[in-house]
Amino acid sequence: MSILELFVSAFIIGLSGAMMPGPLLTYVINSSLRRGFIAGPLLVFGHALLELTLVILMILGLSKLFANSTFTAVVGIIGGSVLFWMGYGMIKAAIKKEISIEDASPKEGKVSGLILPGAIVSASNPYWILWWATVGMTYLANASKQGIMGVSAFYFGHIFSDLIWYSFVAWIVAFGRKVLNDKMYRGLVAVFGVVLIYFAATFIIDGFRYFGFIW
Repeated sequence: MSILELFVSAFIIGLSGAMMPGPLLTYVINSSLRRGFIAGPLLVFGHALLELTLVILMILGLSKLFANSTFTAVVGIIGGSVLFWMGYGMIKAAIKKEISIEDASPKEGKVSGLILPGAIVSASNPYWILWWATVGMTYLANASKQGIMGVSAFYFGHIFSDLIWYSFVAWIVAFGRKVLNDKMYRGLVAVFGVVLIYFAATFIIDGFRYFGFIW
């Protein structure tokens, strides 16, 4: 593939994956409700840093680790536990009325704390690891034939798709939040907390099933 073909195909495949419901999409929506549009790009930036690290590790020869089923199962159990904790915190804050739509309004200097969660939520998803160990690794192998330019085209094409999609979602949510009252806002936060717990339970159950603890 040419450099342009690598970029375009990485963008298209990345976009198809980004548009599928998952923990990161859920967290982008919830954070955009609380922090406004900027939450989308910042969470994607954290996600991008994690994927850059992963690409470098794969090039250095750790691809077999990410393709290992045991490793994926362990990631599912640990990552699911992290997602469960995050979801529980969202539900608790909503029930106890510890959050309000006014407190959620973006304020100058209050956009910190969104980059790291973008990486954590992504790393908590074992299916993200599985994607990189299969589809991602295949593309990376083809891209590496073109040297650093090929790998860069693949990486930036993939990340650009995430940035476009999640920024679009964040913009839609940030625009819609203007018509929310506190009751509606807390209800949505609680719902997204439940969704995160659902993903957490799925990842944990799959992990324990791999080790034979659940049939």
